[in-house]
Amino acid sequence: MQRRRFLGLTTAGVAVATTAPVLTGCGGGSGSGGEVTLKVVAADYGDSAANSSQKAWEKMARAYESKHSNVKIDVKVYSWTEVDKRVAEMVKAGDAPDIAQIGAYADYAADGKLYRADQMLSIPTQAGFITSIAHAGEVNRVQYGLPFVASARLLFYNKKLFDQAGISDAPSTWAELKDAAEALKGIGVRIPYGLPLGPEETQAETMMWMLGGGGGYTDGNSSYTIDSAQNIETLEWLRDELVGKGLTGPRSPARTDRQDVFDAFTRGEVGMLNGHPTLMQQASGHGISYGTAALPGRKGKSRSTMGVADWLMAFNTHGHREEIGSFLDFVYSDENVLDFATQYDLLPVTTAVQETMLRDREYKSLWRFLGELESAEFYPSDKTSWATVSKLIKEKIGSTVAKGGDPASVLGEIQRAADAMENSGA
Repeated sequence: MQRRRFLGLTTAGVAVATTAPVLTGCGGGSGSGGEVTLKVVAADYGDSAANSSQKAWEKMARAYESKHSNVKIDVKVYSWTEVDKRVAEMVKAGDAPDIAQIGAYADYAADGKLYRADQMLSIPTQAGFITSIAHAGEVNRVQYGLPFVASARLLFYNKKLFDQAGISDAPSTWAELKDAAEALKGIGVRIPYGLPLGPEETQAETMMWMLGGGGGYTDGNSSYTIDSAQNIETLEWLRDELVGKGLTGPRSPARTDRQDVFDAFTRGEVGMLNGHPTLMQQASGHGISYGTAALPGRKGKSRSTMGVADWLMAFNTHGHREEIGSFLDFVYSDENVLDFATQYDLLPVTTAVQETMLRDREYKSLWRFLGELESAEFYPSDKTSWATVSKLIKEKIGSTVAKGGDPASVLGEIQRAADAMENSGA
């Protein structure tokens, strides 16, 4: 999933929001009796004007309008680098969009600005989400974030470079990954392993390595465990065994973004990297023969991969609850979910479409990702502190793998900041 961004502000307002009466998308409430215009702001998954998400949303909007003459859908699509900021500005100005498709929902839910899922969606739509992803959209066990599309992460490798280096199998352990990287370096591969710890998506690459080391951002009780011994050891291994031995290329990981590494992979300059489904389309489009495998772990396959979901949310600023619910039911129809996921090589968020893909060999390239999604771990995006924590990770983690980097000190600093926010309810 491209150029991931997450927000998060306060937790005030959750108690009020969760005590409202349960309503459904077909109940009474906000009908205006006249024409209603729904403002929709969404993120762009395309990499050019030709496949901009504006076209996909316009197609859905016009199809819906053809059956609902009293509702107009006004869609504006922005890049991932600006969509969260645009929505935040609209909310601050008191003119929130009716529907936003962005990276996070918890801050707005905590401020009481969002409709709950059960206030908008029909029961079949609510029940149709893949359970693990739907739960990731909850705040205090109440769903506000509606998963829009998802992705899981796998290890990608360049088959041609592997053959040239005499590597027969994809690595399943860190030791094997290091050996493969050394073999690739030995034949002159510019970037044996692509390690993007720049500001674009550091939190993702870091989380994948932490999971492989037996750690993660949180524990089973959803408490932050950022400075755990496992996480410290993971970053020390990256510092000493990959970066320190020149196996991540000539550029500092702290100044390398995810898209930089993806672009280099499509040029045949990268031997291995962690990637999401859209990289398949990009690599194939540039004639790169690639393979995928489960993420390697310290002693074997990583216990889980990282899952990412982007979220739809509905603001209650202007009312229009009935119209919002009706349009969202349409957006989550099997046809629309399948069309959008297929266009961008993303994973569906509904059980019915997932089952459709698993039965159809046309989607075979996504089967491994779909299998990993069931056990994937997601960002702690239900925490309103996550935005600040994520920002700190982006700013500081890159330094830990540089020569002389101090993972224990940096992770301890981030942990203390996270604990302070959690304890204060910020």
